[in-house]
Amino acid sequence: MTGWDATGVAAPLLRADHVHFSYGRHPVLYDVSLTVARGEMLALAGPNGSGKSTLLSLLSGVRRPVRGRVEIAGNDLARIERRALARMIAVVPQETTVVFPYTVAEMVLMGRAPHRGPLSLEGAHDHAVAERAMARTGVLELAARPVTELSGGERQRVIVARALAQEPQILLLDEPTTHLDLRHTTQILDLVVDLNRSEGVTVVAVLHDLTSAAMYFHQTAFLRGGELVAHGPPRAVITEATIRVVFGAETRVIADDDGVLTVRPRSRARE
Repeated sequence: MTGWDATGVAAPLLRADHVHFSYGRHPVLYDVSLTVARGEMLALAGPNGSGKSTLLSLLSGVRRPVRGRVEIAGNDLARIERRALARMIAVVPQETTVVFPYTVAEMVLMGRAPHRGPLSLEGAHDHAVAERAMARTGVLELAARPVTELSGGERQRVIVARALAQEPQILLLDEPTTHLDLRHTTQILDLVVDLNRSEGVTVVAVLHDLTSAAMYFHQTAFLRGGELVAHGPPRAVITEATIRVVFGAETRVIADDDGVLTVRPRSRARE
């Protein structure tokens, strides 16, 4: 993959080009075009049912648009072999069901599968990468525990560790902090920022917390009813007017002394 377009200009790492998607006869996304630059951190926000998770699944290649196309480094995602794609993109889904009692270490080692041959076993390097991923997500001490015995928050950190073990260029996260308490939420988002800064990992995450989106992410894209309604730097698009249009909610958006935005609901109980 060259990563350059026909004019010699560096191509975006990820591009959704006029994509449409439907579940059967139920349309979910309408003509969405979106670019994500290499090394960018993009938050996808919007009300429930607005198409955020569906767009993330299109960017990962799990689903294909019914019209339009998704590209990685200028190449059609649909033409990339699945194993090669898994070496580039790691996904942290919103929910992960684990039935078999794999240990945490076994689950995280699954992230190394795209880097091994179909019949080869994990080597010393695979174990080292998995151990480092567990340490970075705070689950190393749980390595011998069955995943089925963990709390929802612990299991979510294991899934993040498995994604890190893939050593991806692109990390896609669907509401990664849903089951986490405040301390672990901060740890995961700090980790994502560290991966972005130290290793250049490109990040796209579905988030509900607009304050976190403003604090941690370079760009925010708002979806409503399957359409892209705003996309840009947080200070440009996380505004009271945009939130009113997207969510139908009244808020106060306040810039702190350090320039970080805080989004607060306007509550009649305080009036």
